[in-house]
Amino acid sequence: MNELLEVHKFGGSCLRDASDLEKIAGILNQAQQPVIVVVSALWGTTDRLMRAAQEPRYAGRLVNDLASHHLRFSPTLIESPLYDVFQRVLEGIEESLTALATDRDDKEAYNQLLASGERLSALVIAHGLSIRGLDAHPVGAEDVGLQMDGEITASRVDIKASEQNLDRTVFHGIPVVTGWFGVGKDGNIALLGRGGSDHTATALAALLHAQRVILWKDVLGIYPVNPRWGIQSAPIPYLGYSEAIEFANADATILHPATVEPVYEMGIPIEIRHLSNYRQNGMKTVIGPDIETKPNIKGIACIQRVACINVEARYSRDAALELSDLLQELNEDNIRICSFETTNSQWRFVVPQHEVARCVQIIERGRSVVNYEYFAAMLSFIGCRNIAYLREQLNGQEDIKPVELYESSSSIHLLTKRMDISRMLDEMMSFISSSSDYSA
Repeated sequence: MNELLEVHKFGGSCLRDASDLEKIAGILNQAQQPVIVVVSALWGTTDRLMRAAQEPRYAGRLVNDLASHHLRFSPTLIESPLYDVFQRVLEGIEESLTALATDRDDKEAYNQLLASGERLSALVIAHGLSIRGLDAHPVGAEDVGLQMDGEITASRVDIKASEQNLDRTVFHGIPVVTGWFGVGKDGNIALLGRGGSDHTATALAALLHAQRVILWKDVLGIYPVNPRWGIQSAPIPYLGYSEAIEFANADATILHPATVEPVYEMGIPIEIRHLSNYRQNGMKTVIGPDIETKPNIKGIACIQRVACINVEARYSRDAALELSDLLQELNEDNIRICSFETTNSQWRFVVPQHEVARCVQIIERGRSVVNYEYFAAMLSFIGCRNIAYLREQLNGQEDIKPVELYESSSSIHLLTKRMDISRMLDEMMSFISSSSDYSA
């Protein structure tokens, strides 16, 4: 394969039944360059596997149900040489559930169980594409040589280690690669967070110097305000990499937080498209290099129920190192830091309200917490880098009562005590500018 290849990732919401497979085949048949496909488990499969891990006695019924569901997706698999592999994956599910019935804390069995969803998916999708005239074949992430940055769980693909282990011989025809997992530092399966198949796709794009990554989903793109607030809007045409990272870390649940990182330096664009509607309306969100434009607000991300902790840092010549150690402690304790702002003597953290007690306990080790205050939400104005511009937009919005936190590379964060968040966001929709589509 050459550097003009495209990586197409299909999430579970695009893998509901055989009609979705027809759409996928149509997309790939129209591709003008080599493609790599990354897949999640079929819709609902991962949740079923997770539930079964808690109740292993249902193993027999689960395996039969999964076999029937996947064969409905691609019925003629039973006549294919891949059927033997399919049966071995099902047997692996039984073995994992048996191990978990003995030891609920068997992490290796648990990971093997969950990874089987992607394995089954790759098999039925590769077979379904092959009988539609495409030269597709299933590939496991471990066969590619994808190395993770952790054991059991991982936050991202280890690009440097993967470069050393990458097996390029598997990239012929149309490889259908399992997303979401890879080889951990201990040599066993390590899982990414939910939605991690997006990150698998961009990691492969970086490793193979792809032309672009297309994430096929059941949404038109990334919206200026999360649709869960009941606000109608059109998708954002273009987001810079740093803007997309802000969104993913805050409120854009359709994008895994680590998705952008592998392609950031290389400038490989990411497109989010709707599997069923893209051909009709052409709407999409393109994520690419950060572009300096006039002040504007592309979107507003919202994290509810947060607390602002103000810390008086003790004097130290190694204040930066002390802060680094503190952030590491908070990370190891799985405390989410929504934002932070620091000087040599003052640190300010915003965390979810339910994590305040644990956070304060860690910070107080050798430091003095000045105070903390609860807020209804933290708003992130994505794309806005100009506080004066934002203040002008907020003029007359006295009910918001914002407190500026800090100006990051791609947004400004504010706190509010207003409880009617949906109404507040609806009022703010007038702030949002329609950015230019630089995807060309």
